[in-house]
Amino acid sequence: MKRKKTSKAARFRLVSTALLPTTRHVILTGLFLGSCLMYGMQEPGNRLETGHDWPNYGGNKAGNRYSPLTQINTGNVKNLQVAWMYDASEKPDANGRRRERAIQCQPIVVNGVLYGTTPELKLFALKADTGEQLWKFEPSKDDRLNSNRGVMYWENRDDRRIFYTVGASLYAVNAQNGQLITSFGTNGRVDLHEGLQTNLDHDVSKLSVTATSPGIVYRNTVIMGSSVSESGDAAPGHIRAFDAVSGKLKWVFHTIPQPGEFGYDTWPKDAYKKIGGVNNWSGMVLDEKRGVVYFGTGSPASDFYGGDRKGANLFANSIMALEAETGKMKWYYQTIHHDLWDRDHSCPPNLITLKRNGKNVDAVVQASKDGLVYVLNRDTGESLFPVEERKVPVNGLPGEHPYPTQKFPLKPLPLNRQVYTEADITDLSPEARAYVKERFEKIRTDHKFTPPNTTGTLLFGYSGGAEWGGNSIDPDGILYQNVNEEPWELIMAERASIGKPDAPVTAGNALYIANCAACHGQDRKGSGPELPPLVDIGKKRSADEIRAILKTGSGRMPSFGHLSEKDRDAIVSFLLNRETGPKVASNQPDKAASGSKSGFPYQPAYVSKVWRRFTDQNGYPGIKPPWGTLNAIDLNTGEYLWRVPLGEYPELAKKGVPTTGTDSYGGPVSTAGGLVFIAGTKDEKIRAFDRKTGKVVWEYQLPAGGFATPITYEVGGKQYVVIAAGGGRGQKIGGNYIAFALK
Repeated sequence: MKRKKTSKAARFRLVSTALLPTTRHVILTGLFLGSCLMYGMQEPGNRLETGHDWPNYGGNKAGNRYSPLTQINTGNVKNLQVAWMYDASEKPDANGRRRERAIQCQPIVVNGVLYGTTPELKLFALKADTGEQLWKFEPSKDDRLNSNRGVMYWENRDDRRIFYTVGASLYAVNAQNGQLITSFGTNGRVDLHEGLQTNLDHDVSKLSVTATSPGIVYRNTVIMGSSVSESGDAAPGHIRAFDAVSGKLKWVFHTIPQPGEFGYDTWPKDAYKKIGGVNNWSGMVLDEKRGVVYFGTGSPASDFYGGDRKGANLFANSIMALEAETGKMKWYYQTIHHDLWDRDHSCPPNLITLKRNGKNVDAVVQASKDGLVYVLNRDTGESLFPVEERKVPVNGLPGEHPYPTQKFPLKPLPLNRQVYTEADITDLSPEARAYVKERFEKIRTDHKFTPPNTTGTLLFGYSGGAEWGGNSIDPDGILYQNVNEEPWELIMAERASIGKPDAPVTAGNALYIANCAACHGQDRKGSGPELPPLVDIGKKRSADEIRAILKTGSGRMPSFGHLSEKDRDAIVSFLLNRETGPKVASNQPDKAASGSKSGFPYQPAYVSKVWRRFTDQNGYPGIKPPWGTLNAIDLNTGEYLWRVPLGEYPELAKKGVPTTGTDSYGGPVSTAGGLVFIAGTKDEKIRAFDRKTGKVVWEYQLPAGGFATPITYEVGGKQYVVIAAGGGRGQKIGGNYIAFALK
């Protein structure tokens, strides 16, 4: 299927009509037409469409992850084979070692050129039909290496740029030759700390600020979210916009309102000075006709305790609509009030037109970490399906202020289980059931919104529900969403009880509790590849390696550049069990761990003692399967069309265990050929499902896990499907981009 050329032809007719038929004008017109045919005449910011190309993160700027291509379809998908592979991994060093970094990037394709990133976050351009490398750009070695899930494209006539982030740097790279565009920002890059300092009395320049997902481009405006720490040292998550040509800051939207701004009264008076987070880390979508950008926000820092942020806490955990050119808020819709469960909006929204009561309604669709699907009017933010505001438990920790009500959408029904009950205890084996039941009876919970406590709760939402890979919606309004069903165990501990005179801690332990325990737990046991255990970290990394990671961060791990070198050394000594210094009692806290006079870094009264997956003795989820599903929902009616397990554990399949599904990271892509392509599972396969039935019609064993979202495009009359097979997440590391096409 070829891209429509009507708009280009129409523009050319207008230009040719306006010119006089002199030789000079004929030559100019010919040159102009050649430029249009080669590159497409675009307004600043471009309006390239999904079809031949895949020009945006999510396909188009509405985030549909849908392609109108039909060459690969349900009748011939069985004939897909590898067309080319591009090895993006770094070559081993002099000692034969290779850094073990994964790839999560969903590449883009513009005018037959594929742009993506390597595990080391180098930017590359390939011929999209052969995988031949055209160029590679290497960012500064000073930038930290965070997760990167995509890049942005912008053009204005012959000025064509790739914007992408590495650490705190937003780079502008020439899309034609891979050269840095030095006129952008400061020598080709903008510092993502810019615009965060407003009215704060502490320096944000050393705080961890990156961007895992790309922003969005509207005309000459690059709009950016960010990833920040989830502990008391979190930077504010304000949304910023930069000029695409100069890199200059254009506007800032305060996600934590400041004095005089709407929503300020939903926080304590000075909360904005010390509370961070409320960031958009999962990506944005754009309605170019309306000039409105849509996105979801995360929770305030720190996770699980909000004693110093009484109130609803706007604009945390909200679906937002802003004017793309000015940053002015159009509307907001808060899905969680005063979040105590880390229920960020972990994937981008999706824009679609639905049929409601016989009329077309433009909607914004947001799937959530806890498995809910919100379908809102794109102009007003009002829900198109009934949503109830119900009373919820308020028996929180001392000093806490749980919000008395929360939202419960009635349609569509939740994508995954909302409360863990005795009936959900795994039945994988009698031994597994007995093991899980014993633990369940000690920490059982009977409500989704049970506040965190020192006894223990079981939560759905973290690494569950809809994850960062997003979803696909076809033109008929059918949503395709992969979902994880993983319960997590949370046990809180009073900070002041850690280090009492009868059980004092060292300075390094106090610093660890203040900066690291929120993710890795007070017991340092972590949970899985996202939150690795640190108990025996000395067996895997040297003191210098740990020190470097603390300074710069790595992947999801934020940097702790705001700590002094002495404090970082103390944490390293604690992690390596080398501390010999004096003990620190709770009533005489270490100065570095107690925060500044301004209250930053924020030190919550309670921290997570245990934060881990709730599993059986063999590490399988401690809940009855399915553990991962792919779902199809008709958003016009809110009804499910089908739900099937997604992925399997080969060792269980060999024992005759029915397909269980696995957790998945990366999202689906649907096509007019009647297919849904998705990878992301622990069995390291990419699959194609029949869009109407949910039946698997093709699968391929990847060399490493495809923990990313695939794309599809057409070059030279041939349709391709590409996935980044980067591995990771506890599986073996890979480094390939793999393209499939018909024989």
